Amino acid sequence: MGSPTAAVLGEVGLPAPVRELAAKRWDAIVVGAGHNGLACAAYLARAGKRVLVLESRRRVGGACTLEEPFPGVKMSPCAYLAGLLHPLVVEELELPRRGFHWTPAVNGMFVPFLDGTSVQLWDDAERCAAEIRALSPRDVDGWRAMSDVIRRLRDAIRPAGERDLPRDLWIGEAPTRDQLEERIGGDDEARALLFEWSMAEFVARYLSDERLQIAYLGQGVIGTNASPFDAGTASIRFHHASGRLGGMPDMWGYVRGGMGMVSFYFCDAAREAGAVVACGVPVARIQPGEGPHPAEVQLEGGERIAARVVVSNADPRRTLMMLGDAADTGWREKVERVPIEGCTLKLNVHLRALPNFTARPGANEPHHYGQINTPLTKEEWNAGYAAARRGELPDHLWCELYFQSVHDASVAPAGTHAMSVFAQYVPYKFARGTWDARREEVRALALKSLARFCSNIPDAVIDCQVLGPPDIEEKVGLSGGHIFQGECLPPYMWANRLAPRTPMPGIYLCGACTHPGGSVIGINGRNAAMAVLKDSL
Repeated sequence: MGSPTAAVLGEVGLPAPVRELAAKRWDAIVVGAGHNGLACAAYLARAGKRVLVLESRRRVGGACTLEEPFPGVKMSPCAYLAGLLHPLVVEELELPRRGFHWTPAVNGMFVPFLDGTSVQLWDDAERCAAEIRALSPRDVDGWRAMSDVIRRLRDAIRPAGERDLPRDLWIGEAPTRDQLEERIGGDDEARALLFEWSMAEFVARYLSDERLQIAYLGQGVIGTNASPFDAGTASIRFHHASGRLGGMPDMWGYVRGGMGMVSFYFCDAAREAGAVVACGVPVARIQPGEGPHPAEVQLEGGERIAARVVVSNADPRRTLMMLGDAADTGWREKVERVPIEGCTLKLNVHLRALPNFTARPGANEPHHYGQINTPLTKEEWNAGYAAARRGELPDHLWCELYFQSVHDASVAPAGTHAMSVFAQYVPYKFARGTWDARREEVRALALKSLARFCSNIPDAVIDCQVLGPPDIEEKVGLSGGHIFQGECLPPYMWANRLAPRTPMPGIYLCGACTHPGGSVIGINGRNAAMAVLKDSL
């Protein structure tokens, strides 16, 4: 079936005048129509609750939506690949019936090096081992051991199979450190991976070739304002290897039509179940319930809408601002302790040809069908992170590249391609100048960083959209431009992450700031809905 939400590219509009919406009785108001907010709304509506979703922007989906940054090119402004989307949410919200189709990126990750060598880290273990053997024969066993500790930890925390679903620690309330330790048992390597190791320690423990080490370093800092030499960053690698989408562990892939289709399908599920989704309706204030009085939201236009509960999909700092003096003091302090300043750069690029990598030349090669990392040396990693912390630009950026168009020709005009570039590190605020003043400089830096490995960059670029942390903050509504609504390092994960339930009566959270963390997962929204329903809404 076709998606009604996709038919209007997420611009579902205002279904009734605001005064009519305010006059109705609601069980729940969801503030923010990001993917988790829409998932939460779908579950609540399917449970028979009267649900209103209020979105300040004209389009649903938040960071996981679809736009046309260039004529005829459909891209998500931030999200680009699916891997952590929870299979339970896919099944329960009937995404396949709605049109969801996912193409696994089985070609894995390609990494070219400045010395002209390269490695294709295939998803297939034997093909990957052959590539590693050709580059560094002594590291094959270490690579297998490194992969195995990730597998053991994933199996302990998120066991596979329907019978194991109740034991999936991503579902329900976040586990404590003791509960996680009990699952891990005597596996000291798994424990260190989850709680202790830096990404640099992790790769150095198992791999001796420096090229292989730097090939993986970026996987420990995705969306994270930390250096791969900082403690706990190996857990970021594990987080992104925790998925089981399509029954394929640690697999990422392309959603047909673009990543925003996930949010559009959630919106379809919510509206089909009876939820009302209203766009262009900014919320200025959230008021907790008090005694017999329900919770309510006050819109920027001054209108007030009451409901038994308010579930915020906004990031915690924005939720705090909307609560104002009504926020619990202890909860406020916990929110303010979570670092939320982003360091990532997103480029949405329209290409006349795919990048031609000098290490493996060609315009349509196997590596174009997976993901591609252009690495930094260890010295460049350290210098780049330090520069961004000073408010300066580094000499080179680490870049991760994806090409939706090789899997799905519908997203770009014939003969052209769409490239998503996810890069680090850039400052949230420059020591000198502004993002608007230095945007072209950042664009040139990103393309220069790619040109070290590609012979046809920047010549193949037709157009390029540059989104730094302040742009993401303004465009998507994420404080600090942090794509995960706050850091996902060990001190801020599991039971240390913000809970769906807050101390304020009738106020809940459902975004990436809650367990199990950031990325397009959807289970955050489900967890929040189950908490609301359990509290006898």
